[in-house]
Amino acid sequence: MPVMVHAQAPANDAANTPPPPQTMKLEEGEAPEVTITQPSTEKKIIEKKQQGKVTEVKVQTGRTTYYAKPNDTPGSMRGDAQSDSSRPAQFQVGEFGPPKKHEAPEPVQTLQPAPAKK
Repeated sequence: MPVMVHAQAPANDAANTPPPPQTMKLEEGEAPEVTITQPSTEKKIIEKKQQGKVTEVKVQTGRTTYYAKPNDTPGSMRGDAQSDSSRPAQFQVGEFGPPKKHEAPEPVQTLQPAPAKK
């Protein structure tokens, strides 16, 4: 006999399997109270100048901060391939400093332990 024939279960074993367990409907609880706050759309722009020429622009929008600087390559002339005025913005990824102060979380409500049985 081929090997596949031996791997199949006989028909009488399928009749002896127990039925699936009964499922119970659970009661639905209250929906959680969720407050979603929109990120700040306030934009703050700070320009640094030297001798009347802009050397750096810092842009803060919400939690994102990036810097834009002109592409002033020394020795390049106007119209030269090196004097391209576009330069990619530099994003501030992380900042080190003292830890931020967080409000203390509310204490968790706990139940008193059950009295010991004697």
